Parts: sequence; structure tokens; C-alpha cells
Amino acid sequence: MYLNNVVSNFIEWNFVEHRDIKRLVLLLFCSALLPACARSQADYTASRSGDLQVGAGYSSANANYEYVHNRIAGLYVYADFDFKEHFGIEASFHELNDPNSAVYQRTYEIGGRYVRHYTIAGLGFHPYVKLQAGRGVLNFPRYANLGYNIGSAGGGVDFSVHPRINVRAEFEYQDWFSTPGAGLNITPSIISIGVAYHFDGGRPEKLRH
Repeated sequence: MYLNNVVSNFIEWNFVEHRDIKRLVLLLFCSALLPACARSQADYTASRSGDLQVGAGYSSANANYEYVHNRIAGLYVYADFDFKEHFGIEASFHELNDPNSAVYQRTYEIGGRYVRHYTIAGLGFHPYVKLQAGRGVLNFPRYANLGYNIGSAGGGVDFSVHPRINVRAEFEYQDWFSTPGAGLNITPSIISIGVAYHFDGGRPEKLRH
């Protein structure tokens, strides 16, 4: 009852003057109060607005340039921070090596992601899509070390096998803004799997799986 009176008085105040500013304050105020209506004050105090995971795994890709015709594979490292229920950012790193030579591709990327949250048979299921940009390095030892700006699009799913452990499967397409005439029209398609540690720390109940 007390909470209802506070909200009613606040809404009435909102329309007296300075309408735009008070609407913004009202929106922030209500956003803070809604979790308290759904759970105890202790749970509300423990919740936080962001959600973080850091993981590593294995990637395999078609090299997709003239001088390496086989698949390349190697390390995949990623970190996600979701600042909203469905929106966040991701930073990722790949180092993919040619098994038949010392040639490798190395990429550094960062960008935005959109994620959904479901529970199926008690298992947390989090499909996502992402758009990233960054820098790629193509290394030919003793011959050349070439750097290019890159853009990428991808998607995948994180499975919450434990409150603090997520398992990932992902596909990513990269476009290196390289030089087709030199045999370096680099557009690898990358398949990755990974395992991430989820920093739970009291995230909102609807995101706990």
C-alpha cells in the first residue's frame, strides 16, 4: 500500500511542470521499483544491471585465400557484457594456424550483440546474433605480416550447463578489407565451440538459468 501511494504521488507530481524531465525521472524511478515488487528487498539489493561471461575455445575456418587451401584452426577467446536483458557487447580474439606451414590468421574484434533467454527442460538456452569490427593480421613468416581492417557477422547459442558455466557453439563470417587482385580476398567462415565462466554475482532472476 505504501509503495502504491508513493508511485501515485510521484505520477501526479510528474505532470505539474517540467514535463519532459520528470517523465525521464519517472521512467528511471519505476524501473528501479519494478524488481522490488517481484521479490524481496534483499534479492533486489543483490541484483545488478549487467551480466558478464569470459570464455575460451577452439575455432576452425576455411582460410579462403589463394596460398592456403586447407582449413585452419586454433584458439578462440571471448568476453560478453550484457548491459540490458537483450543487448550487450562482445570482444573476441582468434588465432588460426595452418597445420601445414607457419602461416596464421589473427583477429581482434569488438561489437554489439542481441541475445534472447529461454529455458527448455531445465536448461538455459541463449541464442544470439552479433556484428563486430576490428583488425586482422595475416602472417607469412620470413615473407610478410599483413594487417587489414575487418567486419564480421555471426550468431550462435550459449547453453547454461551450470549457473556459472556456459557452453557455446557459434558461426561467424568475416570480411577482411583486403586486395582481391593480389590473391588475398580474405573472407573466412569460422565455426567455434567454447566454454565460459559466468560471473553471476546476483543477476536478475529472469536471467538465471
